[in-house]
Amino acid sequence: MGQKITLKAKDGHALDAYKAVPAGKAKGGLVVIQEIFGVNNHMRRLCDTFAKDGYLCVAPALFDRAKKGVELGYTEADVAAGRDIRMKLTDEQILADVQAAIEEAKSAGKVGIVGYCFGGYVAWLSAARAPGLACSIGYYGGGIAAKKDEKPKCPVQLHFGDKDHAIPLTDVGAIKAANPNLPVYVYDDSGHGFCCDERGSWHAEACKRARTRTLAFLGQNVG
Repeated sequence: MGQKITLKAKDGHALDAYKAVPAGKAKGGLVVIQEIFGVNNHMRRLCDTFAKDGYLCVAPALFDRAKKGVELGYTEADVAAGRDIRMKLTDEQILADVQAAIEEAKSAGKVGIVGYCFGGYVAWLSAARAPGLACSIGYYGGGIAAKKDEKPKCPVQLHFGDKDHAIPLTDVGAIKAANPNLPVYVYDDSGHGFCCDERGSWHAEACKRARTRTLAFLGQNVG
């Protein structure tokens, strides 16, 4: 369903992206932000699924600035490699590439953003700093607690697992305290990456509930 395209950021950087287009008229655009494993098979399938739901999806390859063509698996070595690449990027570079994806998705109308893991953090930061977003959805975004005082400029929805080894419930509590009006959902018996069916932490029921909430939120804010 999708294809690889090239985006250009405002600083001239060219990056790859995966674009999936719905069969009929698009309800709107959706920027899909990768985990620390790159725009891999899981991310492409997510885009294809959201496209079937009616959204024109663009998943920018945010690691291209450090290393082109990153597609990692889920071993401990892959996690370490992904973290190393992520640390080579600044928030400013990341947001410039996200903005390029937003501009590409605008052809479908209003644009939302959804991110997973590293992408959850990016979705949160984008809600506060990236113009042109109608809503933002973050799944198990590590680092959000450290940026909890950022002020979103669009509606935000967040999803966390109560057994996340990387994001303690104290962090989730801090995010809620700083943003009391935000819908923040915590799923029982769910760990980090609970919505990735290629990981051992996949939790089918939690993911189904989170996805239902995500689609309702997109319907309210994007179309």
